Amino acid sequence: MAPLLKVENLRIELKTRDGIAPVIDDLSFELAAGENISFVGESGCGKSMTALAIMGLLPDKIGRVASGKITFAGEDLTQASEKRLRDIRGNEISMIFQEPMTSLNPVYTVGEQIAEVLRAHQGLGRKPAWNAAIELLDAVRIPNAARRVSDYPFQMSGGQRQRVMIAMALACAPKILIADEPTTALDVTVQAQIFDLLRDLRRQTGTSIILITHDMGVVAEMAERMIVMYAGRNAEQGPVDQIIDHPRHPYTRGLTSCVPHIVSNLTDTRAELTEIAGIVPSLRDFGKNQCLFASRCTEATQKCLDARPPEVVFDGGQRAACWYAKDV
Repeated sequence: MAPLLKVENLRIELKTRDGIAPVIDDLSFELAAGENISFVGESGCGKSMTALAIMGLLPDKIGRVASGKITFAGEDLTQASEKRLRDIRGNEISMIFQEPMTSLNPVYTVGEQIAEVLRAHQGLGRKPAWNAAIELLDAVRIPNAARRVSDYPFQMSGGQRQRVMIAMALACAPKILIADEPTTALDVTVQAQIFDLLRDLRRQTGTSIILITHDMGVVAEMAERMIVMYAGRNAEQGPVDQIIDHPRHPYTRGLTSCVPHIVSNLTDTRAELTEIAGIVPSLRDFGKNQCLFASRCTEATQKCLDARPPEVVFDGGQRAACWYAKDV
């Protein structure tokens, strides 16, 4: 069966003060219908930029898809018109953004904002759209939905606003839901509730989910496959269990070593947590013909600085772009 979404050799370029920078460099992955995959990596690695490219929301005039394909249900979105992209956004592919307070309009009630999505994409009248908004708020477990539908965003807590964003994203029963750091700034109890909600909604609707996060612990609990990104490139990808148990890339090993329960599960002891030294390189270094993780890697050699590492394929679908991945 053909994948629902297929990204092939994607390259995204941004205009910067220092010239053109490839913020996404030769990225490829697939998403099957009903599947949950996760993008993981530090801030600035290109996770959100990938999501914006899929949605056709790259920054106007400074961002562009330089090469590659984004094929959704057989259609190349990189060649689609803006009108076609507007038809797809919010209808067939929806996105939950990081901060609901800046994504929701403060001068409209949450019910009006959910109903607007239904009127625009489903052609519903005002009353049916309003009733559907109440049902959606109830589905995302907001108590007293019939009353809260008339609330403004400032009258809701952070967790409730995020639930409103989820209701809006799911209003048209999309085939793909992109969740970009959906629990940013929420406390751990509310985070757990949001992820439980996403799991339940996925089981009920069959929607495919792309989860963007920097938390390997969340990935271990939520996704079936994962893509580890670093400096705009795919460092490693494959089944979650396989990567967590046997990370092939030094960057992936660094990420897993930062999560207490993953470290304990792997060692059966209360192992000491470690950190990845250094920071993600600046945009001016993106695109260099070398391993961009070399400056932070304890295993790097001159070969890593001289040429970009090839992608090594392992049994079970695991892939890692590292010169020494076979030696792990």
